[in-house]
Amino acid sequence: MTGEKRRKEIINIISSAHRPISGTSLADLFQVSRQVIVQDIALLRAENKNIISTNRGYMLYQGSSNMNIYRRIFEVRHNGDQILDEFYTIVDLGGTIVNVSIDHELYGILEASLFISTRIEAQEFVKKASTSKDQPLSALTGDTHYHTIEAPSKEILNDIEAALKEKRFLVS
Repeated sequence: MTGEKRRKEIINIISSAHRPISGTSLADLFQVSRQVIVQDIALLRAENKNIISTNRGYMLYQGSSNMNIYRRIFEVRHNGDQILDEFYTIVDLGGTIVNVSIDHELYGILEASLFISTRIEAQEFVKKASTSKDQPLSALTGDTHYHTIEAPSKEILNDIEAALKEKRFLVS
């Protein structure tokens, strides 16, 4: 299979998937190394394919073109032991945690895609974080960070904001 054909197949697979697809799974499917998949993803991104890397794999981001999706950025602060509580607060009220970002003094805005919308996804993230040698982005900024949250209504975003404020996670 040529690289061009493989990249077309990768787009077909990740655009029809309902969850992120790991680079290892794609490598196994195409019988190539994971590094080849990483290079394919880079080439697809260079062609303006909106491929997002999450901690669970690759996905094609369609954006919030749906009129019933609302988005808001929340500035929050909490310690590492409170990540799961923060995530549960958001997803239990119907939100999706699109990303986490920080405003780093030296590097500016640093952002990582998350796309967490269920308790199971939140648990998977926290489990992976607990076994990783790396620290969350918020460790670079005294635990202050931002989340872009999507929800099907402004009311849900308001409820999420109120709950984060009540738990003292929200930075005023």
